[in-house]
Amino acid sequence: MINRKKVMVVFGTRPEAIKMAPVIRALRQKDSILCQVAVTAQHREMLDQVLKLFKIIPDFDLNLMRQGQTLTEITTRALNGLKEVFQRELPDLILVHGDTTTTFVAALAAFYAQIPVGHVEAGLRTGNKYSPFPEEMNRKLATVLTDFHFAPTETAERNLLLEGIAAEKIFITGNTVIDALLATVKPEYSFLDPHIQTILKQGEKSRMILVTTHRRENLGEPMRQIYQALQSTLELFPDTYIIFPVHKNPKVRKVVTEVLGSHPRVNLVEPMDYEPFVNLMARSHLILTDSGGIQEEAPSLGIPVLVVRDTTERPEAVLAGTVSLVGTEYESVFSKLKCLLSDQNAYQKMSMASNPYGDGCAAERIAKIIEGK
Repeated sequence: MINRKKVMVVFGTRPEAIKMAPVIRALRQKDSILCQVAVTAQHREMLDQVLKLFKIIPDFDLNLMRQGQTLTEITTRALNGLKEVFQRELPDLILVHGDTTTTFVAALAAFYAQIPVGHVEAGLRTGNKYSPFPEEMNRKLATVLTDFHFAPTETAERNLLLEGIAAEKIFITGNTVIDALLATVKPEYSFLDPHIQTILKQGEKSRMILVTTHRRENLGEPMRQIYQALQSTLELFPDTYIIFPVHKNPKVRKVVTEVLGSHPRVNLVEPMDYEPFVNLMARSHLILTDSGGIQEEAPSLGIPVLVVRDTTERPEAVLAGTVSLVGTEYESVFSKLKCLLSDQNAYQKMSMASNPYGDGCAAERIAKIIEGK
């Protein structure tokens, strides 16, 4: 009888679920591994969408989300809940992802229980502990508690080495988001939203800009300037349309409604499930976002990305030319939008740059490393 290693994958948000779904699948294909899933559900509704899409049924669900929850409340509830799960199940390895509060807390709870930690998407850094907030410090704090660092790129590996992490504990794997993306985008995909279908049917007659914003550091005036730049872009280029899945944060909704809500070529829609969203990405002319994950996904689809942030923990795409970091000031955002929409050479240069984030086999590499350890 095979003595199976018990690996518990822990996550709490939609982005983590997307990126860990391929890892869970790869682990469950190994006869020597018993893979369990524990979710904190620090985000409930958006997490459930992804669990359903990838057919993941959690073994443990803490169901932590509360209306108006603070970071302190999430942290303490998750720490207590995971402590009980770890004590009862005694996994051989806890596997976390990225930079959420769940990531840091799960690593801390595992340390208290003296259980080894594997960190998927390890080593990303901006160098500013408040940007992105709280993600930069979540990721750094998880690093010092981690035993196996699964770095997506050589840049991430270098960051870890500079912080004193031993080379033999670092494994370059590529990013699992590419695995999930390639399994989900379909050329024949049909959208249920009639407004989206109408825009996409116009084909070459229109150019669709996909927009997402949600970062805490962009709330208020930075978002207003971003939206004003989009408004000016629509006026200058009458063939452009915007589809904007609006984050549920009331502070985001208030500003976007004030600036863009009445424009006839702006479609403000509810946050989208992962499957329709990535298929919409694949059909976009360009993307404007403050998301981290989209910076990794869009280059695989050949879509230029304008990142409305002052810092990024994903410099590889900027260096490769697939992503442009444009800040949040009106003039900077508008200038870059105008450039890409009027200069075909500039657009082609970004859309044809190579993707630095992997080949779609990252999850299998991670599973093999865990199996061998």
